[in-house]
Amino acid sequence: MDTQTIKNTQTTAKVTERISGSEAIVRCLIAEDTKIIYGYPGGAIMPVYDELYKYQDKIHHVLTRHEQGATHSAQGFARISGKVGVCIATSGPGATNLITGIADAQIDSTPMVCITGQVFSKLLGSDAFQETDIVGISTPVTKWNCQVTKASQIPEAIAKAFYIAKSGRPGPVLVDITKDAQQEMFDFSYEKCTKVRSYFPLPKIDVSSIEAAAKLINAAKKPLVVWGQGVILSEAEEAFKAVIEKAGIPSAWTILGASAIPTSHPLNVGMVGMHGNYAPNVLTNECDVLIAIGMRFDDRVTGSLNTYAKQAKVIHFEIDPAEIDKNVKTDVAVLGDAKASLALLLPMLNENKHPEWRQKFADLYAIEYEKVIKDDIHPTKEGLTMGEVLKEINIQSKGNAAIVSDVGQHQMIACRYAEFNQTKSNITSGGLGTMGFGLPAAIGAKMAAPERDVVSISGDGGYQMTIQELGTIFQQKIALKVVVLNNDFLGMVRQWQQLFFDKRYASTEMVNPNFVAIAEGYYIKAKKVTKREELADAVAEMMASKEAYFLEVCVEKEGNVFPMIPTGASVSDIRLE
Repeated sequence: MDTQTIKNTQTTAKVTERISGSEAIVRCLIAEDTKIIYGYPGGAIMPVYDELYKYQDKIHHVLTRHEQGATHSAQGFARISGKVGVCIATSGPGATNLITGIADAQIDSTPMVCITGQVFSKLLGSDAFQETDIVGISTPVTKWNCQVTKASQIPEAIAKAFYIAKSGRPGPVLVDITKDAQQEMFDFSYEKCTKVRSYFPLPKIDVSSIEAAAKLINAAKKPLVVWGQGVILSEAEEAFKAVIEKAGIPSAWTILGASAIPTSHPLNVGMVGMHGNYAPNVLTNECDVLIAIGMRFDDRVTGSLNTYAKQAKVIHFEIDPAEIDKNVKTDVAVLGDAKASLALLLPMLNENKHPEWRQKFADLYAIEYEKVIKDDIHPTKEGLTMGEVLKEINIQSKGNAAIVSDVGQHQMIACRYAEFNQTKSNITSGGLGTMGFGLPAAIGAKMAAPERDVVSISGDGGYQMTIQELGTIFQQKIALKVVVLNNDFLGMVRQWQQLFFDKRYASTEMVNPNFVAIAEGYYIKAKKVTKREELADAVAEMMASKEAYFLEVCVEKEGNVFPMIPTGASVSDIRLE
């Protein structure tokens, strides 16, 4: 008897539901495990808000007081959680108000999905009420964007948006959806995106480049690592620590790389850049091998490229091929995810200590401590300093708080003096330098990590750019600590005017309101400190609070942040005073 084998081929049909485009948007977000979104309603996005009302048990919408606040909150959420931040706005001014935050997320590699409403598709190009070409406007500052005019296009567009935002080098994505697409009924199904044709987020690692890097590192007498946010984004902290500990390499960080390893780690030699630490800046131009990991050689890090590390062999570990040789010529480029690359590098490295080389960092730190640090954190002058405020926060938080800073002098002081025991603890606007970032970003950070102490630190200038987000804190009952270091100046600009413009303080002196009264107007407990003897108790009270707390500290008006590398100068020409 013949035995016949029959091969059954089954085709599984997609399960669909007949729903509106607006409901599909919400269902897509739920499928991508979105729990919190930040936004502001308006006419062209109204159908989506109607659906959000029905899905309140699955998605928590946070009404910010300005669309820029929504983007920064989404950024803060993403930076501390490692997940994609989501924000939503209407067309026209609602959409254009997102642009600053989108640009900030783009240059700082923050994964974010922005959804904007748009006028009816039949009105596109007619200058209809609240119509702007947000796709055209946002193209230079997004990783990817698109416009959706049919409901059936919504699932694929949103799936692609989340995939592109998070994969490879992260960044912001914008999906613009016309009102008729939101209202149209269609057969809905959702499938997460796992690849996009012609988009290769993870370069294939060339093992020979890692071998070449290991050879240079093993032969080095004076190696120096400079790491950036790439270490954090790739979750490479443990691999990174293992590499530098095995090879005994002094390691410095860019401001977005801070907290990847603890501040107290013996190989952590401080911050590089314009207001970075003395030793790593000066010794950049003395090292024989410079190992850059997950950083992009920003001009604020390098100073003059004509003199930057010219004596050194340069190794660059980087996920984005566009960053290789863009600013600094490399001798060995290792393309790929930092975690995977460092894991391959580790067994190739020799055990080393470099005691004499490391002693140079200790010697230069001692000079910086005497000339700068001691007076910043243990001042003897009458006026309060920003540094001593950070010292008190460190004492009360024991280095476990997440510090979210705005932009300016206080930002540099926070980055220099905050103590970090765990990763994803330093959240600030790096590449764009966005004043107003701090307060809304801290809202997103605290909502993403409610179990952590989150401290927002702003100057009196940047704080007033997004001060209205106190309303978001009050309405959402967010137990955020808000600190304003008030010197009645736009401090960083004033410092430049003092040093380079013969003290012509043009439009930098601030006439400020009663910040405590404003906070209390939003039903937030508030206190003002003007004397040194009040500071410790006030910070302790703030950190112990289980609710939102606002603390204004009046610091000296003409305090400067040193060290400082003047624009265009060599990192070796760093000024201590």
